[in-house]
Amino acid sequence: MATISPCEWNGIIDRVQARHPNLARHWFDQLQGADLEFGVLEVVCANAPQQRYLGRHCTKPFCEAAQEETGRLISVRFVLPEHRDNGNGQAGAPAMPALFSSGSASVALNSAYQFEEFVTGPCNRLAHAACLAVSSAPGETYNPLFIHGESGLGKTHLLQAICQQAGTREPHLQILYLSCETFNNHFIEAVEQGALHQFRFRYRHVDILVIDDIQFLAGRERSQEELFHTFNTLYQSRKQIVLSADCGPREIPSLEDRLISRFSWGLVARIDPPCMETRIAIIRKKARRRNIHMPDAVVDWLAATVETNARELEGVITKVDAYCQDLGVEIDLAAARAALCPAAHIERERVTIPTIVSLVCEHFGVTKSAIRGKRRTKSIAFPRQVCMHLARDLTDHSLGEIGRAFGGRDHTTVLHSIRRIEALRQDDSDLTATLEALKRRIKARITSERG
Repeated sequence: MATISPCEWNGIIDRVQARHPNLARHWFDQLQGADLEFGVLEVVCANAPQQRYLGRHCTKPFCEAAQEETGRLISVRFVLPEHRDNGNGQAGAPAMPALFSSGSASVALNSAYQFEEFVTGPCNRLAHAACLAVSSAPGETYNPLFIHGESGLGKTHLLQAICQQAGTREPHLQILYLSCETFNNHFIEAVEQGALHQFRFRYRHVDILVIDDIQFLAGRERSQEELFHTFNTLYQSRKQIVLSADCGPREIPSLEDRLISRFSWGLVARIDPPCMETRIAIIRKKARRRNIHMPDAVVDWLAATVETNARELEGVITKVDAYCQDLGVEIDLAAARAALCPAAHIERERVTIPTIVSLVCEHFGVTKSAIRGKRRTKSIAFPRQVCMHLARDLTDHSLGEIGRAFGGRDHTTVLHSIRRIEALRQDDSDLTATLEALKRRIKARITSERG
């Protein structure tokens, strides 16, 4: 079992007291940094009131200070002297021989992955509410809880938020959070070392077991069997089980029917890609967290440009901020466009909405005033939708800017028009040919105007 050095411990206390004077208490100097096992640092408190205070108010400050001081991704648990682990086991339990030499049994938690940092919307509201309920009453509601969705939609954020909130509310809980790949590797290592008893002790004596990316059980028959028995042991003991995957239980290839059945016993909640409003909220929150001032026009344009997931949204925020810092300019719409598509930006700037409207009107035989007007007859609405689709495809204008160019319509109307044309062209080769022909004419018009 590893320990933390006195120098490192004093550094942790100094950091907490300096950064959080409102939380610091005179008895902080009496705290002891003890064992460091599986990425969890045990901090020994003198009495139960101290433990409750630290668990409710100081978990995040101590985690951040410990990670900075040691340079390692670790979490913190506050314990009483009589509750300290006996050897490598639980308090009062038989000592468990060392295992998992290939790495920590529990993945270190990211202090930023808290419930208050998670942006909710129609796409993830059920999953968020379920995770919040589980963190408040482990083993009592939604057991097991199975969260699934594509990469980058917030599954890991929610899983870690469960661990951190549950651990803060009840510091005595034994919480094990890890990836499915780590579970597989630990099982293989236990088989090779003849240490299955220790492996089972570790995984079946926890209050909350959280496994991320459970789809990596596919094709691993012995790992599936081991997880099956672990699942049964924990479930019968009313211990909480939380799993995540990139697809639902029945869509995981080569997963045994008995596991599919058990994964579906509780609640299966899907997370969908964020809608426009949720993407806007995500960008604003992440920019605000990093003290980046981002005008509304830039936020709207980024949300309309990146329609996939929160991880990519964070990536474009970083890219735009780095680009503007490098040039020493304020973030604005032109800078954001240049940062994300520097080569195409110059060409797209030359295409204007009036040019698009003019050529589309010529092609469909309608007037410009009708395109920008309020009439919704098919003969007018369809050319208008084509104009909006081409404006989105050939220019850097935001959805809001495009909507204003067509009679003051809002961004949701523009987005609906774009999606409708995209859907129609999937099954209509004539429409695809028409769009390509219009693009060629628009580019030819721009070239002739430049000449």
